[in-house]
Amino acid sequence: MGIRSKLSGNEAIAYAMKQINPDVMGAFPITPSTEIPQYFASYVANGEVDTEFVAVESEHSAMSTCFAAQAAGGRAITATSSAGMALMWEMLYVTSSARLPVTMALVNRALTGPININCDHSDSMGARDSGWIQIYSETNQEAYDNFIQAMPIGENQAVRLPVMVCQDGFITSHAVENMELLEDAAVKGFVGEYTPEHYLLKKENPLAVGPYDISNYYMEHKKQQAEAMKNAKAVILSVAKKFEDLSGRSYGLFEAYEMEDAEVALVIIGSSAGTAKETVRQLRCEGKKVGLIKVRVFRPFPMEELAEAMSGVRVVAVMDKAESFSACGGPLFAEVRSALYDLQDRPKAINYVYGLGGRDICVEDFAMIYGKLFEIAETGDQGEVYRHIGQRELGGDR
Repeated sequence: MGIRSKLSGNEAIAYAMKQINPDVMGAFPITPSTEIPQYFASYVANGEVDTEFVAVESEHSAMSTCFAAQAAGGRAITATSSAGMALMWEMLYVTSSARLPVTMALVNRALTGPININCDHSDSMGARDSGWIQIYSETNQEAYDNFIQAMPIGENQAVRLPVMVCQDGFITSHAVENMELLEDAAVKGFVGEYTPEHYLLKKENPLAVGPYDISNYYMEHKKQQAEAMKNAKAVILSVAKKFEDLSGRSYGLFEAYEMEDAEVALVIIGSSAGTAKETVRQLRCEGKKVGLIKVRVFRPFPMEELAEAMSGVRVVAVMDKAESFSACGGPLFAEVRSALYDLQDRPKAINYVYGLGGRDICVEDFAMIYGKLFEIAETGDQGEVYRHIGQRELGGDR
């Protein structure tokens, strides 16, 4: 039986952490993720968990602490945002290359320059090639559920990779929603104990972690990381099935919403999917065959599965809440367009960069985009492929 509650996204993540009761948390505060270690520190102070809370001097040190704890055989967690994760940059790569399944709550916030504390996905998208599994959350409920699923995924022997669970800063992190929590015992049973095969404190089998990797071996190790990321896809689905059996809530690599007969569709990540779904509901009431795909797992990227889901669509708009400065589109667009390449009759694809630095997007904006997609379907003219929406300049889409 679930426990009904009202929590913010940050509270929900901290509560999941308490239920898991990890060995170590290394953390340094940064908006909008500060509340997560703050709430969790109160659990430590009250004796509700056995976790060793390490208050460090920087985010680089936070990830270094998690790296060391995980290498020693413990289960380690952290939380951060934006420039905080940027300061961890070196350790993100080091942690994944050492195959240490640290679990991080990332509260998405624009990466500073100029300074901005609101939501976009520039922080996590900038780290998309760092070797971390990336799971994104639309709602507070999903943030809670995703964090609980993260550890059985990352710690699986076929994977052994770190996992970042992303949610949108302020939009879900600070907004309060009705939720259904699991019983403590159910979470502990689902996550289980961390029992690594090799670790620094295992005296029967001494090993080194993070030694110099000469050219004779480095590429083999990178190939092993790549294979582990491939393996993660099946593990994510297996863990999701077990979670559904436990909670009744179903998850996959992505959510296909009203896609069965859709002629045009959006591909999107995060909380904006809720607004886009409302647009789909309204347009469906008008008899328009529109659909939506919400990407939950960005790493490993579900290339073949997404292509199949979009194989019957005539035109697709890929929504990027991050700018890649590639001069040809955002990071999600590059991945989705690549996924479509091998389709015999692939849909036309355009890109919208939106929501940077917390810029709002509403139902009317999505309705306008769907209208553009129908125009392209009718005329066959894609026009400009790489677009922005929501900025103040005259002209363009808004």
